[in-house]
Amino acid sequence: MPSAVQARGSAGLYETVTTARAHNLDWLPPGKSCAVCFSIDDIHPATSRDSYEAGGDMGEGALGHLEWLMARHAALRPTLFVTADWREISPLPTRKLLAAIPVLRDRVYLAPRWPKGTMSLERHPRFVSYLNGLANVEIAFHGLHHVNTGLRIPVEFQREDARGCGRKIAEMLRIFQTAGLRHVKGICPPGWDAPPALLAALAQASFRYVASARDIRTPVSRDALSAMSGLCGLPLFYPVKLPQTSLVHIPTNFQATSSIERAIEILEMGGLLSIKAHIVSEAFGYVAADGLGKSYATFLNELLNRISAAFGERLWWASMGEIAAQLDRPRP
Repeated sequence: MPSAVQARGSAGLYETVTTARAHNLDWLPPGKSCAVCFSIDDIHPATSRDSYEAGGDMGEGALGHLEWLMARHAALRPTLFVTADWREISPLPTRKLLAAIPVLRDRVYLAPRWPKGTMSLERHPRFVSYLNGLANVEIAFHGLHHVNTGLRIPVEFQREDARGCGRKIAEMLRIFQTAGLRHVKGICPPGWDAPPALLAALAQASFRYVASARDIRTPVSRDALSAMSGLCGLPLFYPVKLPQTSLVHIPTNFQATSSIERAIEILEMGGLLSIKAHIVSEAFGYVAADGLGKSYATFLNELLNRISAAFGERLWWASMGEIAAQLDRPRP
């Protein structure tokens, strides 16, 4: 009998995930034996005239690398995780004295923030229009403000109860709808952090999927479980329905520092190759290893060429929303 694995950090919301269920290839469309998805985090309207560019320069900035990649790989279905009203300026503490004081540091913001509404999608119609005009791209959520008190500045939902998470989710939805940004009800929570309160609020709001577990280190195997960022103890190379919720969980298992051989291994065993990028490459001394610059785009081009040639029509190119829909479809 297959073993059931307790997903750490989610006790009280769902009980177990049976890893053998994830290996059942009925999560794939007919004729497909493996899948690839590609997602980009931290997208918001900041331009090169701001502290850093995060998509606001549109095709002239980091998103131009995405355009370049998509022009070469028409089957690619990227998922863009967009923040509704981004307020984080620095991902690292700049108020060093406060950061050194236990207890107090958890109650205050340790770096300056943009004023509320500065980066709200409602105030950037050209940016919204640009995103809406990107063909074969899915838009989903990446938090309300992407900022919190304490040392873990980007991890927005770490201290919220279910009611607080619900309020933030409602405001995210309102901003997207008011701005007119097309979207699906999926989320990659900032810092991949998905505590039980957030999962409960997402289920209450009828979200379709959550992308939390990120692990680029665990070796490839059918029974591999996430053990790095976000939820741990979940299948690392397969999507899975979270019991007692409406949510499909979609892991991340590949980035710029991963090898092409890892990607081939994942696909050969019938898994989901889930590639991550961040739109910002560098900010205030923090360098993202998976920032979507020219070098990462070039590497991805080589990777996608290799897997296209190796797997051909067997490979399902999917957005995260399409993967969730496939798992949610009625079974005979």
